[in-house]
Parts: sequence; structure tokens; C-alpha cells
Amino acid sequence: MEGTNPVNKKLAAALSGGAVLVLALSGCTSGDDGNKELDAWAKQVCDALPAQDAKVDAANAAIKQAATDNNAPANVQKTDSQAFQDMSDAYNALAQAVQKAGTPPGVDDGEKKQKDAVTALTTLSTSYAGLKKQVDALDTKDQAKFADGLQNIATDLGKLSKSGNTALKNLEQGDVKNAMAKQESCKKVASSATARATTS
Repeated sequence: MEGTNPVNKKLAAALSGGAVLVLALSGCTSGDDGNKELDAWAKQVCDALPAQDAKVDAANAAIKQAATDNNAPANVQKTDSQAFQDMSDAYNALAQAVQKAGTPPGVDDGEKKQKDAVTALTTLSTSYAGLKKQVDALDTKDQAKFADGLQNIATDLGKLSKSGNTALKNLEQGDVKNAMAKQESCKKVASSATARATTS
């Protein structure tokens, strides 16, 4: 489109990898009965995912929408600030869900994997809160400075998007992956993530 602010576009492009969550679950489920305790653990984690995935997806969509032609810097700032806050809240909620679920039963190094996932998700939450502070501090009255600031945020956002997709992957392996892939709530998130990937 003519006249599009390229920096805003860059910020939107940085989000293309940011759709969260259980991309690792796109594999098939095993045909066995599994571990009932592990299935119950997986349900607890999976049931927390759809709402937070939707929140992150909506935040991504808002940032992309704000990157349209001739949107005033103040509007972009306000939208992006709220979006980063929502992302921070979503990852914090996921960290709490994994923490609350406890160690996945019958899994090698389950305690370490759970702790690592909680740490990764908490770090992401903190990082998005940091981006909110960055965007809040931008000077909307100076278009050039504002554009430079968005450029830096886009770079950081690109890195976060990648880590968002790996935050749960170490936890989602082997029996845990199979148990999670059986849960309807995880299937829903995986299918919506696949749909987003094909449309973006």
C-alpha cells in the first residue's frame, strides 16, 4: 500500500512468529491409554491455554491493525502499550498454570522441565512488560524519534516471538506431548495456531 509507515509495518511483521503456544503439539497422539495421572496434569495445563492464546492473538492483531496507513503515533503508542500489557498478562497466567499443575507425573526430569517452562514463561511476561514501558516512553510528538523507537521495539519483539514458541517445547516432549495432544483444549489451540500460520 502506498504511504504505509514502514516502521509500523516492521513491527507488525515481527509479530508473524509471535502466535504462541503449542505449536509442538501438531504431532499425532499415541494410540495407548496413556498415564491417567499425566492425562489429568495435561488437562490442567491445556485448559489454561485457549484463553491466553486468544489474548495473545488479539494483541498481535491489534498491533498489526495499528500499523495501518497514517495512524497517528499517539494511537499506535496506546494500542501497542495495551497489547504488550495483554501479552505480559497472558504469559504470566500460563506460567502460573504450569506452576500450579506441578511436576508432570512419571516423566524423566519432569520437575526440571516444569521449572524451566515456568521460568521461560515468567521471563517472557517480564519482557513484554518491558516493551510496554519502552513504547510508553516514546515521544509521539517527534515522528522520526517515534519511528526509531518502534524500530528498536520491533527488533526486540522479533526475538521474543521466537522464544515464545520455544518456551513450552522442552516440556512438551514424549509422554507429555502425547498427553497434551489428546486434550481438546490443546487441540483447539494447535488448530488455531495452524490456521494463523497459513493465513499470515
